[in-house]
Amino acid sequence: MIGTIAGILTTVAFVPQVWKVIRTKDTSSLSLGMYMLQTTGIFLWIIHGFRIQDMALLMANLITFCLAVIILGYKLKYK
Repeated sequence: MIGTIAGILTTVAFVPQVWKVIRTKDTSSLSLGMYMLQTTGIFLWIIHGFRIQDMALLMANLITFCLAVIILGYKLKYK
């Protein structure tokens, strides 16, 4: 239960940033290095969640990964 709540909160935390980046296309205040590391870390959490068969961990990180990739993509496109 705690893992599910944590997953929901950390996933939802990305939504306002994604929304702002899509609306403004402004990524100047975002660190490319941080988002590259963040996205890589989330991907590793996906692998870990799959290996231990933890659906809460897996689903939260799959969604967060998609959101982080959107931000990273905008950061690379609109440097």
